[in-house]
Amino acid sequence: MKRISEFVGKYMAVIVLAVAALALFVPGSCLWIRTSWINYLLMLVMFGMGLTLRPEDFVIVFKQPKNIVTGCLAQFTIMPLLAFGLGRVFGLEEGLLAGVILVGTCPGGTASNVMTYLSGGDVPLSVGMTSVNTLLSPVLTPAITYLLLRTTVRVDAAGMFFSIIRVVIVPILLGLIINRIAGEHKERVSELLPLVSVTAITLIVAAVVSHNSERIFQTGAVVFIVVILHNILGYAAGFLLGLTLKLPVAKKKALAIEIGMQNSGLASSLAGSAFPDLAMATVPGALFSVWHNISGALLANVLRRMDP
Repeated sequence: MKRISEFVGKYMAVIVLAVAALALFVPGSCLWIRTSWINYLLMLVMFGMGLTLRPEDFVIVFKQPKNIVTGCLAQFTIMPLLAFGLGRVFGLEEGLLAGVILVGTCPGGTASNVMTYLSGGDVPLSVGMTSVNTLLSPVLTPAITYLLLRTTVRVDAAGMFFSIIRVVIVPILLGLIINRIAGEHKERVSELLPLVSVTAITLIVAAVVSHNSERIFQTGAVVFIVVILHNILGYAAGFLLGLTLKLPVAKKKALAIEIGMQNSGLASSLAGSAFPDLAMATVPGALFSVWHNISGALLANVLRRMDP
């Protein structure tokens, strides 16, 4: 099981891409995965994140407050504004615009920590930023989404707040508690986490893509372009910010990946409840879920070759 878990973690991008392609072109093969399962699958991923966190991971918040604050500010300003700007420039219709902005206002996901590790970046900094951003997301994600869309569409900010608490914060806290009391069994559990997390993420992607395949084909190429640009510009902005602050290479890598990669699974989960009148709002999250894992793996491979 340990070898299978390592294999799945190593080839996550390929697995997610293959499943996404199957769900898109042969949606009937994945329709058995109900969209109502997405929240529970995401809760499983967040629980796994909680299991991997230790009290020492939060010490970095006090040791490197400047870097953590910088990462948080960049996450919740650069990515939402990029999403809003790209959506307007490419003339996305209301549903797609709302979905892209929702992805932009979500915190980074656990995948960013994995990609930072593969790139040779500063993993503690990445984990610290992800943790703080995730804890702030119940307030900042609904608030920023509302500010950017309040004149365009109806946004259920209160529903988003309680959904994030239930789907993200509670499972992470439970994971932290289990991590503290697991004792000698902690290592066995952590060995299987990549398998569990990748399986859950793959099922989320399969569910969202298969149930939205027709809508994805209806959107044409423009939403794909927006998704790719938003992600790549986020990576670039994060790395340039690291250059501006004259951070070490490892921290530049962590900042670039953390800012560029969003918790698109959370965006997919929130879209239905946040925008009950906009069916197309679920599409950007589905596309981000696939593209982020591909681009993140490619970027990690490039950054790993950088001289520290």
